[in-house]
Amino acid sequence: MNLHFKPINNQEITQILPLLKVVNTTTPEAILIQRLHEMVCYANYECVGAYDGEKLIAISGLWYSVRHYVGKSVEPDHVVVDASYRGKKIGKQFFEWIYEYTKEKGCEAIELNTYTGNRKSHKFYYNEGFEIFGFHFVKILREDNEFY
Repeated sequence: MNLHFKPINNQEITQILPLLKVVNTTTPEAILIQRLHEMVCYANYECVGAYDGEKLIAISGLWYSVRHYVGKSVEPDHVVVDASYRGKKIGKQFFEWIYEYTKEKGCEAIELNTYTGNRKSHKFYYNEGFEIFGFHFVKILREDNEFY
């Protein structure tokens, strides 16, 4: 395996769609594409990937912010490892790279959300030293009141 990590060029952001759809099963593809293009326009967002040679095998969005209680922080978002690469410590190596990459950008902390039913991710994050700090609440403001 020729494993390496790097930021994903904003002009090539749609290459993450196959992996993104693993965790976004109910969001129509057209909406995912629209949202991705909007996200890369924000100065506080970037997407990074893990590659086996030229093949994209894992992704994570990174949202940067400054919070009064923790300082400059980064939030990994939509973290996905290709199913055929799971169980090979790719996630651990990816996060080790993310820690160093974001520390170089001045980040003092990492915060993240994970779906309550995704127990494998909970175990992974506990093993990485994350602690539960609070609850994440969502209220849909669209007229259809649907989550997608």
